Amino acid sequence: MDEDRFEFEGIPVTFYRTGKGNGPPLVMLHGSGPGASSIGNWSKVMRPLSLDYEVLAMDLVGFGKSGRKPQPPFFDYDLWLRQAGALLDLIGLEKVGVIAHSLSGSLALRLAASDSRVAALMLTGAMGKRFDATAATRSTWKCPRNREELVCALSRLIHDQSVIDEAYLSAREPVIFAPGYADYFDRMFAGDPAAFIAAAALDDEEIARIRQPVLLLHGREDQGFPASTSIALAEQLSQGELSLLRNCSHSVAFERSDTFLALARDFFGRTLRGN
Repeated sequence: MDEDRFEFEGIPVTFYRTGKGNGPPLVMLHGSGPGASSIGNWSKVMRPLSLDYEVLAMDLVGFGKSGRKPQPPFFDYDLWLRQAGALLDLIGLEKVGVIAHSLSGSLALRLAASDSRVAALMLTGAMGKRFDATAATRSTWKCPRNREELVCALSRLIHDQSVIDEAYLSAREPVIFAPGYADYFDRMFAGDPAAFIAAAALDDEEIARIRQPVLLLHGREDQGFPASTSIALAEQLSQGELSLLRNCSHSVAFERSDTFLALARDFFGRTLRGN
C-alpha cells in the first residue's frame, strides 16, 4: 500500500493507494470519532477490496496523517466537502465509487448530489438526517487522554468488545496521542452536538438530486448514530438499498468485515463493473 500526499488549500493531505490497475476506483472516507483515520477505520477491508478495485483512502484535514487547520473553526464541513472533491480532481477519472463512514456518509451524499463523477455510494453508520445526540454521540466527539478513556469511548460504539484489540487500539492511538491533538479535537467538537448533526443533515431537495445507487449499512445496536438515519435516507433515495445488521453497532467495517466485503463486492460489481 502506497502512502501519497497532496496540498489542499495550503494544508498537507495524506491518502493511501492500493490495487492500482486491479479495477475501477473506490474512494474511502473515514468518520470523525476519536483517532479516526483511513487506517483506523478501513484497515480490515482495504487490502481485500484492492484485489478487485483500485482503493484510495484519504485522511480528512484534522485527522490521521493529514495536516490540521491553522485557525478555527476546526469543525469545517464545507472544507471537508471541498477536500473530497479535490481528491476526485486528483484522480482525474469520470467514474468512481465512494465508500464513506458516519460524518463522511453525509459528505459523500452531498458530493453525489452535485458531482456526476460519483457513480455509486456505499455508506456505513451514515449521518445525513437530524437525530438527537446521546451520551454515546457526545463521547465520540470528546478526545480520550489515555488508553482507558479510549476503550471506554469505543465501547459505546462497538457491540462486540473483542473488536477492541491491540491492533485496533494501535491504529488509533498515534493519532489521538500526537502532541496537541487532544486539545485540537476537543476544540473541533466544542459546543452543542446538535450543531454538527445539523451541519451534516441533507434537505429533501438535496436528497432528490442523488440519482446514483446508494447502499446503506447500519448496525441495529448503534447507540450514538441511530439506524433510523439510514432507514430515513433509504426511503427517500431513489436508488437506495438498506441492510440493517444485528449484533453490530457503529464500526461496521470492523464488527462485520466479512459481511461488509461481501456486500461491497456485490454492490460495486453491479454498479461499477456491470456484473
